[in-house]
Amino acid sequence: MELERLKQVGLTTNESLVYSALLKLGPSLAGQISRKTGLHRRTVYDTTEMLIKKGLLGYILKNNRRLFEAVSPKRLLEIIKEKENMINEILPEMLTHYAQTKEKQETNFYKGKQGLKTVFEDQIETKKEILILGASPLAYEILQFYFKWFDKRRKENKIKTKIIFNKANKKLKIPLSEIKYLPQKYTSPLAINIYGDKVAIILWSKENPLAIVIKNKEISEGYRKYFEVMWKTAKY
Repeated sequence: MELERLKQVGLTTNESLVYSALLKLGPSLAGQISRKTGLHRRTVYDTTEMLIKKGLLGYILKNNRRLFEAVSPKRLLEIIKEKENMINEILPEMLTHYAQTKEKQETNFYKGKQGLKTVFEDQIETKKEILILGASPLAYEILQFYFKWFDKRRKENKIKTKIIFNKANKKLKIPLSEIKYLPQKYTSPLAINIYGDKVAIILWSKENPLAIVIKNKEISEGYRKYFEVMWKTAKY
């Protein structure tokens, strides 16, 4: 777990191994690090050089040999802050480019769990009522823990939602939501989310979840009318 977290903040696999090992070993020679990590000594030397440049390692000379020592893990927070500052410097220009091209894009495809999260973050940013047709119970398996956080932010932004589930989902309690149900025979892994002038068609597949987001006022209005018809058919 520790190694995975270190890689997520920007360290390579070898850097994560060496830094983690030195946290446990204390001041050590390259040979000791090599035995602890299983890395070749030459690789250890190359990796320590990179960690020194990142300010995560230091060393002292003892009998003309380098004794490496890990710097406090708080340095990782400083590295993240430095990266954040770098992004903040170029962010205004990047946002300008993004705004200039965003309106031209009418259809976007998103794959995987992170892609789906992007779609739901867009729903929060739109701050419009969300209509969900054919909501799938698989959503809570595929994006486990995410929807609790999503609903919290939706509630903070006072974004209401109307949801058409199948009867198997009657145990679900969702804030700021009005829910109706269709017979279970209409259950499908396909869901349609309508918000603002966008329609997100979501396939809740455990292996390959994906979403297609269409930005088009006429299409969104068409789906909204279809939702209204289904809403009248569904039952509380």
